[in-house]
Amino acid sequence: MIDVKIPKEKKKGMIINLAGVLLLFGVLVVLCETGMLSNYIKGILMVCGIAVIMACSLNITVGYMGQIALGDCGFMAIGAYTAALITKAMESGGILVGAGAPNTLRFLIGTLAGGILAAVFGVLVGIPALRLRGDYLAIITLGFGEIIRVIIQNLKFAGGKGFSEGQAGQALIGINRLADLYVVFWIVVLTVVILFTFVRSKYGRAIIAIRNDDIAAGASGLNTTFYKVLAFTVSAFFAGIAGGIFAHYIGSLNAASFGWLKSTEYVIMVVFGGMGSLTGSIIAAVVLSALPEALRSFSEYRMLVYSVALVLVMIFKPTGLLGTYEFSLLRLFNRITGKSGKKLADKKQEVK
Repeated sequence: MIDVKIPKEKKKGMIINLAGVLLLFGVLVVLCETGMLSNYIKGILMVCGIAVIMACSLNITVGYMGQIALGDCGFMAIGAYTAALITKAMESGGILVGAGAPNTLRFLIGTLAGGILAAVFGVLVGIPALRLRGDYLAIITLGFGEIIRVIIQNLKFAGGKGFSEGQAGQALIGINRLADLYVVFWIVVLTVVILFTFVRSKYGRAIIAIRNDDIAAGASGLNTTFYKVLAFTVSAFFAGIAGGIFAHYIGSLNAASFGWLKSTEYVIMVVFGGMGSLTGSIIAAVVLSALPEALRSFSEYRMLVYSVALVLVMIFKPTGLLGTYEFSLLRLFNRITGKSGKKLADKKQEVK
């Protein structure tokens, strides 16, 4: 039996991060259960959660792999429609129907299925598309995203009430709003943890190496095609997960909601937060999702303020808010307790 020893500092970081997440969840529960958060605010938090998943997943392709992809909402649409149709089919068949745990389990099954199917299409699209780079890749992924959207729009079973009662070209209605804020919170946390782990694994390091120098990475023995498709597939999977949450939060789906303009919004979040920083993507997704709502009282000027904010960030901070920097609770804890300075002094003493 292999004895895997976790370094003491890493174990400490895991405990601190877990404590931080549990504290944040506790605050959310208290605010919700005491009625301090209105349904309107809860809706904004749900939108922020979806945006965080989309921005972080897209950062894998755009930030860490360095490839511009504009068709991510196509995979989101696949996940949304797949999840919605599966939960509707389970409901009509009397499978996992009932308040509480059955509905939550049905929601999770549908959302996971949506993510898996989106990942399959990610492979199918990624193999031919990732032979290209830069502007050419942006154009072809934009085309694939529009193709997916138009196909869905013309599927009879994906419109109206769905299946035999479906009507092509119409919105899919009658989707149970199964997305619970508490469940979505943990889905977002799990997504961020998986993506953080992925970018720090050998696969993530290989993807970063390909971004830095594609030719050198290939000459070093890396299968660049495999790693590019892998990154694209991981991004598509989590886009599908976000789509499943979106479907069960909104309660109806319109293919027009997944156009290239929506994909561009998520790319803006990645660039705004910093390409190569998941922490930056989280901050940008929350800020850019909540800002239009916060400025709703200035409805005539809110999009102007939104646009000016983006322009100013790009002028004075072209690498995004955080660049490639990642926020660390462990680093913050060590700084507060003074341990970071002690470690630095110990290292200097060792050098002497």
